[in-house]
Amino acid sequence: MIAALHIHLHHRFHGPPFDYVGLGVAAVASWIGVPGPGEPVLIAAGILAAKGKLSIGSVLVVAWVGATIGGILGWMIGHKAGRVVLTAPGPLRPARIRAADRGEQWFGRYPVIAVLVTPSWIAGINRVRSAVYQPTNALSAAAWAVGFGLGGYFAGPAVIDVAEDLGVVTTTVVICLVVALVAWELVRRRRRAS
Repeated sequence: MIAALHIHLHHRFHGPPFDYVGLGVAAVASWIGVPGPGEPVLIAAGILAAKGKLSIGSVLVVAWVGATIGGILGWMIGHKAGRVVLTAPGPLRPARIRAADRGEQWFGRYPVIAVLVTPSWIAGINRVRSAVYQPTNALSAAAWAVGFGLGGYFAGPAVIDVAEDLGVVTTTVVICLVVALVAWELVRRRRRAS
């Protein structure tokens, strides 16, 4: 919390605040365990930063803070309710209980590796200690933010330029291909009917 306040007071964000809020929300959701929103939004923010509409430093900080907070929230959800939900009566309960027991063994032996390769709520279900989880979560969130953010920043504009250049050509080829396939199908149906 103190770090977020320090960043807010001493860092000037370049670009629309809504973009940073959207990035932060997407990072939180992704690291809680909602599939999908984090990486595409972070890559898009990196591309916008490369085009001068956002600050890459701000993008990386917001993504890292959002991912760290999302990881903590996911871990807390798993810690408080995950085991109860996972072992609740219902379909495949014996298999779910065996999976929980195996996960507990794996997390007991290799907690850092397990935290890195599983969603945050699974670490909570398996009761990973806060002293192990918090630094691992913060470091992996930093690696995620830097990797995808700088990837979008450096590679994104080149990919977009190629896609824009190929846009007219590709669209023309696709239209011609669709027209040719429709014509071929009509000719084939006429021959069958005769």
